[in-house]
Amino acid sequence: MTRASTVLKLAYAAVAVVDTTLSASPKPSRHHARRFTKPLLLPILAASFATDPRARRSPLRRSTLAGQAAGWVGDVALLGDEPRDFALGASAFATGHAAYISGLLAQRDPDASPVRPAAVGAAWVVGAPRTLLAAYRTAPALAPVLAGYSAVLSGTAAAATVLGPQIPADARRATLAGAGLFLLSDSILGLRKFVLADPPAWMEGAVMATYTGAQYLIADGAARAGGVDRQVRAGA
Repeated sequence: MTRASTVLKLAYAAVAVVDTTLSASPKPSRHHARRFTKPLLLPILAASFATDPRARRSPLRRSTLAGQAAGWVGDVALLGDEPRDFALGASAFATGHAAYISGLLAQRDPDASPVRPAAVGAAWVVGAPRTLLAAYRTAPALAPVLAGYSAVLSGTAAAATVLGPQIPADARRATLAGAGLFLLSDSILGLRKFVLADPPAWMEGAVMATYTGAQYLIADGAARAGGVDRQVRAGA
């Protein structure tokens, strides 16, 4: 890993901590300050990823950069509080996850068991309806958008469970952990926005902590996919 990549990774962690702290505050002034911190997150992470020598060899490079670009659009959109902002943000994140899925499925193990992706699908069927019903009651126009996004997000987690052995084990673990954290983050977001009548301020901080961790782990997994282990496997 280059010095530039390491410095950028540390900068991402620092901005993530600041933005998460601001988001967990009940003070409106601190939320206004996030207009300066939140838009910095994914550009810094993408720059760290792009300057990592491992990422240059990674088969997940293009899909990860595309997912991060779409995620940045979603981050900026969700700084607004209007329904159209949420719709734009969810659509952007769905586009990002479609990019992640395309990259992951291209590295799918053809002999992978269908049990693990089926388990992810079953979890979506069990957990999603409550939030979707609450969304329909409070903002009917957003319910279809939320349904589509949550399904695509679950698709990322499902795809992360079937990566082939050509992807190093540490890369597979990081990617799966990132996809799982993304599911947790958006589950908290759904509860906060649509289910709870008066959610505590800390819940938005929990959303950002899990979200920034998820994006980091997905990027880290993609970088590790181009690491030394992959070269050894390719030359074996």
